[in-house]
Amino acid sequence: MDTVQPQAIPVAVRPPLKWAGGKRQMLSVLAEHYPPVFDRYLEPFLGSGAVFFDLLNTGRLDGRTTRLADVNPDLIGCYRTLRDRPAAVIRELARLERQYRTGGAACYYDVRDRRFNPQRAALLARSGSAARFARAYPASLAAMLIFLNRTGFNGLFRLNRQGAFNVPAGRYDDPRICDEPHLRAVATALGRSGVSITLRGFEATLAQARLGDFVYCDPPYAPLSRTACFASYTADGFGAEDQLRLRQAVVSACERGAYVVVSNSSAREILHAYGTEQARDAGLVMRRVPARRAINSKASARGPVDELIISNVTRAEDPRARLYAVRPRMVRAKPRRAAVDALAQA
Repeated sequence: MDTVQPQAIPVAVRPPLKWAGGKRQMLSVLAEHYPPVFDRYLEPFLGSGAVFFDLLNTGRLDGRTTRLADVNPDLIGCYRTLRDRPAAVIRELARLERQYRTGGAACYYDVRDRRFNPQRAALLARSGSAARFARAYPASLAAMLIFLNRTGFNGLFRLNRQGAFNVPAGRYDDPRICDEPHLRAVATALGRSGVSITLRGFEATLAQARLGDFVYCDPPYAPLSRTACFASYTADGFGAEDQLRLRQAVVSACERGAYVVVSNSSAREILHAYGTEQARDAGLVMRRVPARRAINSKASARGPVDELIISNVTRAEDPRARLYAVRPRMVRAKPRRAAVDALAQA
């Protein structure tokens, strides 16, 4: 088991960014699927990090290695820069907030079109790769990303086909932009010993999952309808083939003995993907939960819908979860399903 020394966080930490599909409103339901005991924590689709911060705030990550990853280089670059240079990010963000209080939406578009996109494009051209781009992300870009996230429409991160950020301004009376104590608490949380933040695809992260690890996956959702589709977190998007690749990576992680929780829409393709015999044999169970969708091109379509929680830990109190929590080091193989079911019924 990988262990690290726990470090105190002064206050409960909330996510620093709003993100499409963020899970703050679903945390109480998701928590029912947290395994009671686990080794490392892995999150391949970091986004706002709502589940990471929830686990952190409740002490479940104390002494545990945590691997956070995402394929979005702006997101990873922003988090790393906030972690490593919080004072510089806060200074830049406070300046942007003062300008916004005077200029409003005009300030937003000036930051988006004349500052953020040109500076971002120049850095990407100089870097030559997404990995070097994320490593070189400056405090000015990190502050602008937080600013655009806080003042843009629904906190979206969306790129057009040319790779430019194109989210319109939001309609907020008094948005919270620069909350210095909160940002410093986030920086402390991300800088804890044992926490890594990596630019990496979901398959590479899930391939690292091993016996006793806890993995939470919150991918871009499969659309319930054409107008509900939103997967432009990167210029490449996230389509049906990606959903199937994710399903296979999740099944493989389950077969290696990891605890896995996946959030997704209740779209037919997801019900089919995780309703296969292979998924069932891996212990994956689908649960419908009500949730509210805030992203749709039609306002009338934003409202309560069913989402799916897919997990091989159906409830935290599941006897099988307690069985897997007891892992003698000399035993490497995952217990056979028949034996697990027999013990669960005993």
